Amino acid sequence: MDKRQAIGSWLSGPREAAEEMGVDFGHPGRQLGLPQQGPGSVARFGRRFGALLIDGLGCQLIAYGLITGRDWNAAANWSLPLLVVLGILTVGTVGFTPGKRIMGLRIISQDGGRLGFGRVVLRTVLFALLIPALVWDRDGRGLHDRLSRAVQVRV
Repeated sequence: MDKRQAIGSWLSGPREAAEEMGVDFGHPGRQLGLPQQGPGSVARFGRRFGALLIDGLGCQLIAYGLITGRDWNAAANWSLPLLVVLGILTVGTVGFTPGKRIMGLRIISQDGGRLGFGRVVLRTVLFALLIPALVWDRDGRGLHDRLSRAVQVRV
């Protein structure tokens, strides 16, 4: 067997090479007992990114109109702290932010229950650091979701 096939090329990566050799990774969320598609399935990147854009724009507008006296430059400094507060308050109480609700998403515990307040705070603070949100597992969950034992699902 060619070593390149076993390791994977730099273009395809090791996952594709493993799948070509017969390894079945299954669909995102399979390890968590979630369906492949429809309600309860793991939220895909596009929906999550759309929700983040909606929440980010909302926080920017709130900062612009209510906090900084209509100063766009100063509003940019307030957007991330507002996003953190929004995430903690809304996910901690109802399980989703306004953007996630619009995009049809909810954050739950990986065992299917409600995410506790402490885990919501941990998840939100890690998300604000950005790097944990950019490191994904095979289920499409960011490091902030893994460490807080959370999963974003479709509603």
